[in-house]
Amino acid sequence: MRTLGIDIGSTTSKCVLLENGEHIIGSELLVAGIGTIGAGKIMEVVLKKAQLTLSEIDFVMATGYGRRNFEPANSELSELSCHAKGVLFKNPLVRTIIDIGGQDAKVLRINDKGILENFMMNDKCAAGTGRFLDVMANILQIPINELEKSAELAEKPAKISSTCTVFAESEVISQLASGETVGNVIAGICNSVASRVAGLAKRVGIEEEVFMSGGVAQNGGVRKALEKELKVPIQWSETSQMMGALGAAISAYEQVKKERCI
Repeated sequence: MRTLGIDIGSTTSKCVLLENGEHIIGSELLVAGIGTIGAGKIMEVVLKKAQLTLSEIDFVMATGYGRRNFEPANSELSELSCHAKGVLFKNPLVRTIIDIGGQDAKVLRINDKGILENFMMNDKCAAGTGRFLDVMANILQIPINELEKSAELAEKPAKISSTCTVFAESEVISQLASGETVGNVIAGICNSVASRVAGLAKRVGIEEEVFMSGGVAQNGGVRKALEKELKVPIQWSETSQMMGALGAAISAYEQVKKERCI
């Protein structure tokens, strides 16, 4: 049985192809804007590499921002459920999931049966999200994937007090103009994101083990700052950004089993 999960995010589309609910036989990520064009392209790429056609896929499950508008999908599911399933597939012992995406940040607490017990989401402001980091990287004219290295050079992280992206942008420019080092500013930016997300996590209630999903999980500066704020180790994976798509593929498999009474 083959199922496909597709996570249509605000800045990227992710796709995972699963066989028999446990073997990943294909996965891809494509940076794309809002809409489902990127999702369609990435699905084609995954199917082509697996030498399969859409008609050979038993079920397609969509999740993420664009999940309701992706016509090839057989059904759609919230990213909360999908991230939980994807992370538990990687590590069944995880009880808290921190997901920082392009436009929002979510903290989920799940029990030993994988059931969502509590969650908090920041989707009203870009602060504490991947978008915030993108804006700051653009100001500093540094590639987003190099922020971690620059943050490691910090001697004393700058204080970014503004909680609004627009005001924080002005604050960063002012600090640089005052002679603050780039490393200190970047470390301050990472600390600012971590502080915002830690606030959500503390309201949810942190329970170990903790796993970080979403694209920002790849930023070691933010991860380390979060560990310091929460005083717990944070797990992550090179495939952290694929957790939503993986969970969607698993959910698709479970749906087919239910329909066929397997």
